[in-house]
Amino acid sequence: MFQALPRIGRRRALQGSATAFVAFGLLLWWLLPLGKSSPTGTVSFSTGTSTGVYQLYGKLLQNALAKDMPRLDVDLVPSEGSLQNVKRVAVGDADFTIAAADAVEKYKRAGGQGADQLRGCARLYDDYVHVVVPRTSTVDSIEDLRDKRVAVGQLSSGVQLIAEHVLDAAGLDLQKDIEPVSVGIQAMPELLRTGKIDAFFWSGGLPTSAVSDLSNDFPTRLIPIGADLVKKLHAQGGEAAYYRAAVMPADAYPEAQAGNSVPTVAVANLLVTRAGTAETLAEGMTRTVINSRDRIGEKVHAAQVVDLRTAIYTDPLELHEGARRYYRSVKP
Repeated sequence: MFQALPRIGRRRALQGSATAFVAFGLLLWWLLPLGKSSPTGTVSFSTGTSTGVYQLYGKLLQNALAKDMPRLDVDLVPSEGSLQNVKRVAVGDADFTIAAADAVEKYKRAGGQGADQLRGCARLYDDYVHVVVPRTSTVDSIEDLRDKRVAVGQLSSGVQLIAEHVLDAAGLDLQKDIEPVSVGIQAMPELLRTGKIDAFFWSGGLPTSAVSDLSNDFPTRLIPIGADLVKKLHAQGGEAAYYRAAVMPADAYPEAQAGNSVPTVAVANLLVTRAGTAETLAEGMTRTVINSRDRIGEKVHAAQVVDLRTAIYTDPLELHEGARRYYRSVKP
């Protein structure tokens, strides 16, 4: 026969139910995307060239944001690269971007408009410097590029910035000692294939599809950048301090590397915004970048190295408060 619970039993049961409900609500808040509480409106994200890693990363991040912040529209705006990206965000022509640390430092040191308003959300992945030549080329070192026709990236690109530093470390002046060709990665492979240039510089994540596609149907080699040049790069100071010695693994471009790793230079990429960006927006953007690492990494292999433990280090930029709030929320 059914009997009513004693008063104290009913109270405990209600308390237990309330506790379980609160716990369930917190679990949902933690596991689910921002949903109805997500930021609204439209933000612009400055990416890169059509065949570069920045553009592909931006498209994949846009898809992830559509799930995590469904009330937010993200417009992707192509660019010539890091230098243009940094300026766009600094002056308010874009809300977010990806830019290499050396380009950020150069803009800050030059006192560019709005430089003091730039903030970092996450350290992402490294760009690796590629110096690509035909396999039959007589060029075996950076010094051998003297008097050669070399594609060095577009005028506002991080590629041209790092090419200038690497050439200088090898004792070459970009304007005097080579014949510079200012084109982007979308044009470089065909120019090399048809003999209109002798080499090209590229700085991007591994692998970059344009370099992979070229090496698969045209015999190419990668020119090493050794430790001696890295020391000379660091001696230049300024933005060159953000370059580090790196090794391009043998399987990055198998056809071009013939099973050999290649010493080179790498520089970190940062997710950049402005100090005035809403904290909830910067927090949500940072959360999606970290949580979508594996999904994006399936297409942009370099993104697989995005790590919660290192993402917080956005030097030379101060961390945005919204991003800081995210990292505190997931701190063990």
